[in-house]
Amino acid sequence: MADQVAARVALVAGATGLVGREVLAALLADKAYSKVYCVGRRAPPITHPKLTCHTVDLKALAALPPVDDVYIALGTTIKVAGSQAAFRAVDYESVVTVAQAAHASGATKLGVVSAMGANAKSAVFYNRVKGEMEDAVCQLGFDSVVIVRPSFLAGDRSSLQQPVRSAEKWVSSTMRLLSPLIPANYQAIGPEQVARALVHAVKAGRPGVQRILSGELQTY
Repeated sequence: MADQVAARVALVAGATGLVGREVLAALLADKAYSKVYCVGRRAPPITHPKLTCHTVDLKALAALPPVDDVYIALGTTIKVAGSQAAFRAVDYESVVTVAQAAHASGATKLGVVSAMGANAKSAVFYNRVKGEMEDAVCQLGFDSVVIVRPSFLAGDRSSLQQPVRSAEKWVSSTMRLLSPLIPANYQAIGPEQVARALVHAVKAGRPGVQRILSGELQTY
């Protein structure tokens, strides 16, 4: 039984981001996984006996090795991407491409990082793309899909070679001060909390689609 539990193989996309690096760390420390693959434009700055990294172009993703569980934490902003089309290429197209490839490689459980407000019918472009992505991955045939919707992510982006977003420190400090007045779903949340909740829910493998809002993520 122990060997069967430890035989699971995971795939992580977006392992160099705020949430992705926490997901990767959690999987590498988890005895339930015997091997972890990561795919992305660059490899994370760590090595581990269980870890194999593939530097790839997600727009032209080749066949993946056999995997059981896939975790996708890909995301950008319109400002960083440079245009709405470039943003959609990451937050919709790349996410769906990785999910499709992982499912074709045998994955039965999917975990995806989305965002509060995701809605395919939203008038807000960012929310609409996130909602369309959610709808698309839910149609791919996974036995279990977990979608987490964090609010404002409070984390050190400079350590990840990501640009520090303007006013981010001010927003984070203000949200901490006003925390008692802000609904739980809209309070700032740490990436480690998001990752912990995502890994826990994916491993649990509840059949169907499970969406976990930011307030609930903080309880894990």
